[in-house]
Amino acid sequence: MRAVENSPERVAALNRDFQNKTPTELLAWAVEEFKDRIALCSAFGPESIVILHMLIELGVAVRVFTIDTGRLPSETHSLIQRCQDRFKMPIDVYGPDPEEVQQMVRKHGINLFYNSVELRELCCKVRKVHPMTRALESLDAWISGLRRDQGDERTTIQKLEFDSVHQGRLKLNLLANWSEAQVWNYISCVNLPYNPLHNRGYRSVGCAPCSRATNPGEDARAGRWWWERSSNKECGIHTVSEPDDL
Repeated sequence: MRAVENSPERVAALNRDFQNKTPTELLAWAVEEFKDRIALCSAFGPESIVILHMLIELGVAVRVFTIDTGRLPSETHSLIQRCQDRFKMPIDVYGPDPEEVQQMVRKHGINLFYNSVELRELCCKVRKVHPMTRALESLDAWISGLRRDQGDERTTIQKLEFDSVHQGRLKLNLLANWSEAQVWNYISCVNLPYNPLHNRGYRSVGCAPCSRATNPGEDARAGRWWWERSSNKECGIHTVSEPDDL
C-alpha cells in the first residue's frame, strides 16, 4: 500500500493550488509530501538538467534514475557521468531484460524499429517501458521534464497529473508551462552541462538510431522516429496503450 494515495480529484485540487507557484515551490512541497517515495526520472535532456540543479539548490536528497536502453548515443553516457561528477549524487541506471531483448532481436532483427510503427513500439516497450515499470515499483510519485510546447501529444499536460499509465502515481511535470527558450536560458545562466548533440541541431535526444537533428520549422520532437508518418512521437512511458508482443 502506498504511503500517500492519489486520486484524480486530489490532483485536480493540487493543480489549482499550485497554478501560480514556481517549479521550486512545487518541488519543495513534493519532497516533503513523499519523502523517499519520489524520484526524478531523467533522460538527461536539458529539462532534466535544470531540475537536477533545482534539487541541488533546495539541498534535498531525491533519488535520480535513468533508463539506459542499450542504444543510447555515447554523448548521453558521457553527460550522465559529467552530471554525476558535478552534482555529487548517485544515479540509478535501469536497463532492459537481456533475455527479453534477445528474444525480440532474434525474431525481428536488431533494427526492427525501421520496419513498422508496431515494431518500433515493441522495441520501446522492451527497452524503455518495462525498465521504467521496475524503476517505479517503490515510488508514490515521480518527476518528469515534460513541457507543453514539445509537441502535439503534450499540449495539454498539467503540472501535476494522476498517472493512470503507472497505477495512479502522482506525476510532476515541473516545467510544463516553460518554453524551450526558458530552459536554455536557465542552463546558460548557471552554466550547466548539456548534451553536445544539441549543438548539432538535435532538439530531442533518445536512442542513437532513432534521433536526428531537426530542420527549420519542425517541432522539438520531429527528429524522433522521423521515418514514421504518425505525429505520435511517444515511446510509451507517458502514454496509456502498450503494443502487444509481436
